Amino acid sequence: MSLYIVATPIGNLQDLSPRAQTILHEVNLIAAEDTRHSRHLLKHFGISTPLQALHEHNERQMSQILLQRLHKGDSIALISDAGTPLISDPGCYLIQMALAEKITVIPIPGASAVISALSVSGFPADCFIFEGFLPAKTVARRQCLENLSKENKTLVFYEAPHRILDCLNDMIDVFGAEREAVLVKELTKIYETVYRATLVDILNWLNTATERQKGEFVLVVSGASEDKTRLNPEAERIFHLLRKELPNKKAAKLTSEITGVSKNILYAFGLTLT
Repeated sequence: MSLYIVATPIGNLQDLSPRAQTILHEVNLIAAEDTRHSRHLLKHFGISTPLQALHEHNERQMSQILLQRLHKGDSIALISDAGTPLISDPGCYLIQMALAEKITVIPIPGASAVISALSVSGFPADCFIFEGFLPAKTVARRQCLENLSKENKTLVFYEAPHRILDCLNDMIDVFGAEREAVLVKELTKIYETVYRATLVDILNWLNTATERQKGEFVLVVSGASEDKTRLNPEAERIFHLLRKELPNKKAAKLTSEITGVSKNILYAFGLTLT
């Protein structure tokens, strides 16, 4: 009995590895995020293995059923709609339970949108932070970005088409308009696009044609420059003086106008003060 974690294509069906095809043929059951979506993939490769839905709404209940089958000797493959399972997809609970019950869990590697985008970004990939999808609500999203504003590691995000413009506007406000980034859309598909520019240029590029706002997005953002995240003593002195009389946002704006230091850096600095 084994639980296989099988990566599936993120667009181009040729990316399903021969090993993954063999496993999907041989297991007793495939647990899929969306059986309707996965059925098309399996049909393409002539795989007739039974499917069982495992998604965020039934994961806990269905995991118990799948564990029972594993204990009886069945082998099961876990797949998501696209890419490597668990990367912003369900399945973590099942794997945790399987490991706790000494069931063998085996990875079958393959496509991953985050790794594919990072590999072509041109930014350092030896150490990076993957945030997945940012919160849908503006306040929570901006707070998450504020927490990352001084991070000098490469940042990688997923984003949905209906939120990509709001996401970029918030990044411009928090990270600064000139922060370098790479927008990757429709990876491995016919209209795959890799657009390298500053955050503000990426936003303008998307606004130029509405069709550019469609598709699945990965946004890779360069880490903050260490020099730009440090306040010089004079800027810090002025900010402290203004902050005694003004709200953090206003003090940051005025200090920026006086000293030339980014208001986003000053604002983030103010959040660290008690």
